[in-house]
Amino acid sequence: MFTKTDEELTKMGAKITTREIEQQPELWQETWSIYQNNKAKITDFLNQVQNQWGKVRVIFTGAGTSAYVGNMIMPYLQKNGDRTKYNFEAIDTTKIVSTPEDYLEEQTPTILVSFARSGNSPESVATVELAKKLVKNLAQIAITCAPEGQLAQDLKDDANGLVLLMPEKSLDQGFAMTGSFSCMSLMALLVFDTLADNRKEKIIGQIAHMGQSVIEREDEIQTLVNTDFNRIAYIGSGCLGGLAEETRLKILELTAGEVAALFDTSMGLRHGPKSFLDKKTIVFDFVSNNTYTRQYDLDILNEIRDDQIVPLVMAVGQEKDGQNFSGKAFTFSDEELLPDAYLALPDVMFGQTIALLTSIKVNNKPDTPSPTGTVNRVVKGVTIHEF
Repeated sequence: MFTKTDEELTKMGAKITTREIEQQPELWQETWSIYQNNKAKITDFLNQVQNQWGKVRVIFTGAGTSAYVGNMIMPYLQKNGDRTKYNFEAIDTTKIVSTPEDYLEEQTPTILVSFARSGNSPESVATVELAKKLVKNLAQIAITCAPEGQLAQDLKDDANGLVLLMPEKSLDQGFAMTGSFSCMSLMALLVFDTLADNRKEKIIGQIAHMGQSVIEREDEIQTLVNTDFNRIAYIGSGCLGGLAEETRLKILELTAGEVAALFDTSMGLRHGPKSFLDKKTIVFDFVSNNTYTRQYDLDILNEIRDDQIVPLVMAVGQEKDGQNFSGKAFTFSDEELLPDAYLALPDVMFGQTIALLTSIKVNNKPDTPSPTGTVNRVVKGVTIHEF
């Protein structure tokens, strides 16, 4: 797909999605530049919040893929963010809108970090309005791809608000969120991770190189997709468990549900969900670089392989001395081991490419994958009831 001409891809209904997956390494470099250009503003904003309220609750929120940004980065930041200043949580807008009093705390100073591709989804807008009503001390950060979206516009002149606009090309025009997901994830990590900037810059160069290698290894991924399957399971641990949730959604979206998909943690899969695995299921485990955690990823990989039920079980990640799966693996080799939250970005390109190629395999059109039109790029049909 990545070597086809635009004309060829257009005929397949796949030009937009293919190019949007392919351009992500370039967008990550651009996201770094945006962070650098806005660092003083970010620092001033966060210092202002600290001076007003002291330690604050940080809620990462969004719907669908935007929610999965928070699910993926939150476990990493609970360990690697500044916990003297912040307590990080990830809560979907869909949960907040339907049961706001279960999640919003009136007396707890809060930074609401909204992730949004368009900034116009009804749940995102409603979550902000509910937070304003229910939380006494509220600050907001909108990490969004759309400068004209309602989230960005509403915060533009808000003294307790900060808007961080992602690269222009991250405003995906395809149905599925790809570059928007990875750029918003990266920006939130850059804002809240305590790593030094020179380390962050080096990591971004590395993930860009690794992401480009996914594009260059499309033939390998196509071989995996050629397996006879109609089910797929993604598993992982910690923030890579959050990543599994997003890659699960991509296969459902781009195949319009023609391929059934499951996600779980490496430890959680045994507790019932393993029943999903059969002779037409392929399994991918995003393997952690944490020495302790990695043992559990390898345990479940070995167990599934030894069960001899599924036609393909594969580890995805980096090679680590003395801790590698002896079966099939898609590895990013000859690179310094990354923190899992950053490793998730080249990992997600692998999952996006699996979904793209599988969409073509089942004769779907990746750019407009919902043949009935009942699922939309920006969700429709939501009634927001007065609180």
